[in-house]
Amino acid sequence: MKKHILMGCLLLLQLAVTAQEITIRDQETREPLAFATIFDAKSNTVTNTDGKGRAEMRDFINSEEIEIQLIGYKHIHTSYEELEQQGFEVLMEPAGLSLDEVVVSAVRWAQERRDVPHKVTTIRPLDVALQNPQTMADLLETSGEIYVQKSQLGGGSPMLRGFATNRILLVVDGVRMNTAIFRSGNLQNVISLDPFATEQTEVIFGPGSVIYGSDAIGGVLSFSSMAPKFGKSNETFIKGSAALRYATANNEKTAHADVNIGWEKWALLSSFTYSDFGDLRMGSNGPDKYLRPEYVKVSAGGDQVVDNPDPLVQVPTGYSQYNLMQKVRFQPNSNWDLNYSFHYSASSNVPRYDRLIEYSGGGLRSAEWYYGPQEWMMNNLNISHTGSGIYDHLRLTLAQQHFEESRHDRRWGRTQLRHRYEAVEVISANLDLEKSFSEKSQLFYGLEMLLNTVGSTGQSEDIETGATQAVSTRYPDGSTWNSYAAYMNWRYRLHPKLSVLTGARYNLVKVAATFDDTFFPLPFPTAELSPDALNGSIGLAYQPDPTWQINANISTGFRAPNIDDLGKIFDSEPGAVIVPNPDLRPEYAVNTELGFIKTIDEKVKVDVTAYYTQLRDALVRREFRLNGQDSIEYDGVQSRVLAIQNAAEATVWGIQAGIELKLPGGFGLNSRFNYQHGEEELDNGDTAPLRHAAPWFGVTHLTYKYKRLKADLYAIYNGEVANDELAPSEQEKTDLYTADENGNPYSPAWTTLNLKMNYGIGDGLLLGLGLENILDKRYRPYSSGITAPGRNLIVSARLQF
Repeated sequence: MKKHILMGCLLLLQLAVTAQEITIRDQETREPLAFATIFDAKSNTVTNTDGKGRAEMRDFINSEEIEIQLIGYKHIHTSYEELEQQGFEVLMEPAGLSLDEVVVSAVRWAQERRDVPHKVTTIRPLDVALQNPQTMADLLETSGEIYVQKSQLGGGSPMLRGFATNRILLVVDGVRMNTAIFRSGNLQNVISLDPFATEQTEVIFGPGSVIYGSDAIGGVLSFSSMAPKFGKSNETFIKGSAALRYATANNEKTAHADVNIGWEKWALLSSFTYSDFGDLRMGSNGPDKYLRPEYVKVSAGGDQVVDNPDPLVQVPTGYSQYNLMQKVRFQPNSNWDLNYSFHYSASSNVPRYDRLIEYSGGGLRSAEWYYGPQEWMMNNLNISHTGSGIYDHLRLTLAQQHFEESRHDRRWGRTQLRHRYEAVEVISANLDLEKSFSEKSQLFYGLEMLLNTVGSTGQSEDIETGATQAVSTRYPDGSTWNSYAAYMNWRYRLHPKLSVLTGARYNLVKVAATFDDTFFPLPFPTAELSPDALNGSIGLAYQPDPTWQINANISTGFRAPNIDDLGKIFDSEPGAVIVPNPDLRPEYAVNTELGFIKTIDEKVKVDVTAYYTQLRDALVRREFRLNGQDSIEYDGVQSRVLAIQNAAEATVWGIQAGIELKLPGGFGLNSRFNYQHGEEELDNGDTAPLRHAAPWFGVTHLTYKYKRLKADLYAIYNGEVANDELAPSEQEKTDLYTADENGNPYSPAWTTLNLKMNYGIGDGLLLGLGLENILDKRYRPYSSGITAPGRNLIVSARLQF
């Protein structure tokens, strides 16, 4: 008996040692296929092929139901044994359109798309490679379903279904990126992520609080970075890539390199990207209001307003940034998988362009206004285990994050340069578990803990004498925001064609702050909040046949007050100051949506989703009194007092629609269209347009593929926002908008025509060429403070080895 057991163990060991590497190719051209998904639903195992169409199959030994997917190809259903018999080489046949897809972000575990009842969009690496975006904010725009606002070149604030900033959650490799000081004003944190190092991006539309907690009201942006790949037992696996890119609109120069070294049980992955962006040039055809005729030049002799020799160049907007990622993976056996990752991103100073174009008293208001280096660092340890008993799969994610940002501004003609610095330390722990009771029933559950500590300092510097003195801080120094939660989701297949996904989450948040009354005599020395929230969701996914699917979903979301809501003191605009308010409650959202997806003869795919979201107890800026006064002096300016308050209700409804056509001769056509309408209740009971409800927008692509050539001719379009459709806060920003026939600010409609091409040479070289904004339109996206790039030529080369 012992002999048989020993032989069995040796056989299993031999299987583990000789696990093969699969190679996937196009059946017609024999080209390797990158980013193909290999999925085992039973074990919840997912991997993707690399740039050479290869993937390590160690995790799939003995798998009986393996599915291989890639958009544009027929799906393959096979087993490890069958792959072994065919020498681990797979040829995929080009196919029409289908509904088959794997998504991960919906419940934190890989799921077939047919079991997910709400709208999830995936931005795939192949799309990113063709579009060649400069930043992660630009990458999000490639989906055609995310609107991005920019206040400066070094920024990008996504809008989803009428919500933005701290009402959208950013998740990186399963770790929450939102901090205690994510604000209601526009955020730039998404540019800290590197598009080159991102393997896949999934967007969950609508509340995701059951899985992700506070802030997930408008949606969740889930980013998955590249994962280390193992080698074979008898050889070291080495692969990598190097890329260069240049763009003319802002004289961009980008360099990237990554390398993967894999052994039998260990794998290392390193990635580095550096980008340098010059001042951005706008288009030549459009409103004169967007021109930059003059700017402030700072010199030893004082501030001077000088004529801009080229008013199309937005001076100053340039900045630089680098991203570093290091990963280590260890897999001692088939049951355990340990991943450590280190992320670091840092920028140079970033000019705040929308503030530098503000006028006051007939002249430019600011001589200097810039963000200091924006830094983000994350250490992340992910431990996965396949077991039995109370779970089939367990994942423990431990993370430490460090955020730094700062603001520096000086009025024209004055010598006092204000510096305000913020640093946030975040510790998080997520325990996610999955248990399958049968092919019909699956449970996802887990625990979460978040600990935020905020540091905030401020000083004023005399640029002539160098003398410094303390000034009020933006936030109460040493304040904390902590969250504790438990959640569960249950998927049950009522019928082979019908499944239900329902879940609940309980969340407790602890907020504490101690205020310094040196500069402002506040009526309260401390503030403490302990809000809790119970959220739930239920959805149905019905697939009458493989060609169409109907989804219905009701979900709730919440956002707990954070330190930015509770304790911020800053000038939101000239003549207005935000002050702390300790009397806050969470805001809640209820979302209902209905969608369907239909394919016809694998050549046409249509999808439509309609939604309605109601936000109650909305945290908004409103008139406030501090010590009985409705205005105070702030940094030498008499300013009206505002504070964040639970003072409104808001509603958003809209439609997201798309169509894809597979045409003869290698051509394809796909189009996305988004319409949203949002309203917010005012103090007097009237309603006004919701600030972050973007105008209707969309994109249409005409694509062509022939052997190693890919081309995409596409148009991006955007509707007008008339003056009476602007939120009251936007109507006051006359420096950002052009004027209508009545002289009132408004945001005009615009359309751009663009062309992108990729051509592969050999197995490893990919050449890219793009021409954006071919007609050289001068336009400024809604709510943005910087004008979009004019005609922009992009050339790139990427070598994979």
